[in-house]
Amino acid sequence: MEKKIRILAIYLPQYHPIPENDLWWGKGFTEWMSVAAAKPLYKGHNQPLLPGELGFYDLRLPELQIQQAELAKTHGIDGFVYWHYWLGNGKRLLELPAERMLKNKAIDIPFCFAWANHSWKGVFFGAKGQTLVEQTYGGEADYRMHFETLLPYFKDERYIKVNGKPLFGIFKPEDIPDCNQFISLWQQWAREEGLGGITFYGELYSGTTAQYGLDFSTYSRHRVIENVDPKPRMLRKLQRLFKGIPINLRAYPYKEAMSFFLKDKLAENEWPSIVTGWDTTARLQEEAVVLYDRSPELFREHVKQVFEKVKNRKEEHNIIFVKSWNEWAEGNYLEPDRKYGRAFLEVLKEELEKI
Repeated sequence: MEKKIRILAIYLPQYHPIPENDLWWGKGFTEWMSVAAAKPLYKGHNQPLLPGELGFYDLRLPELQIQQAELAKTHGIDGFVYWHYWLGNGKRLLELPAERMLKNKAIDIPFCFAWANHSWKGVFFGAKGQTLVEQTYGGEADYRMHFETLLPYFKDERYIKVNGKPLFGIFKPEDIPDCNQFISLWQQWAREEGLGGITFYGELYSGTTAQYGLDFSTYSRHRVIENVDPKPRMLRKLQRLFKGIPINLRAYPYKEAMSFFLKDKLAENEWPSIVTGWDTTARLQEEAVVLYDRSPELFREHVKQVFEKVKNRKEEHNIIFVKSWNEWAEGNYLEPDRKYGRAFLEVLKEELEKI
């Protein structure tokens, strides 16, 4: 039976040295250094989060991306969504894994891009108040350069399509000062290249798809519990005190946060996300946000809820994002780890087989 849902996993290309990180944080820095240095902040806190069978990998090794692709596909992942860093005027970061994929057909998994259109700030690595590279928008000339840079990827047979057109995501459409013009120009150039246009989606927390010229939207509500916490403040403090959780740490049980991961109603052109977990103590220590006590059993419950939400949708448009495949410093990953191995991957595969 043909699969009724497409599962696309968000992919962070951070795990290889780049000159910028060498300059900012020291020679050879990758996010693994933050991950490995994390410490438990209370009894039972699952830190550091250590990778399992893939180890502390280096994305300069082509065989690693082949392993990731095989592991993902055998567990029901239909493609990777690479975070794409275009800071404006031709400035790119972390482009190596995508470039390697384009050249290496042995990395046999569909892929697409989502533009992480935000400035690079030191907070991502635990250093506050620093803007390392500013995100800029250079108008039509810059948009043309951006489009032409990605055109070879759009034409690759592995590139993910929706409605027959390449799929492209935008992290913060509201930050692009002329988002409609940007999208209109890319649509025009894509048609001229025989692609039929581009299918655009954006992460929307306000506004509408029509407002920005998008076809679809997606969202992740992994931190909504912070703003709509149903428990009285004193009760929450007592709960943390009982577990020995530091007072500044914004910590909530994964089980309680689950009830906010999904919206009550989905618009027809809105795609939900599966939340694998959340714990940013590797970056922010006691000022982090933690969803604690996640487990394969709770993850199964969450996956079932997501599948139930989209069960009646048209197959072509029935997409679910996994947040994420490998955002280890956010405690937000599906890759095997030292504690659970492949358990979360196996849960996803088993629940997909029931559909």
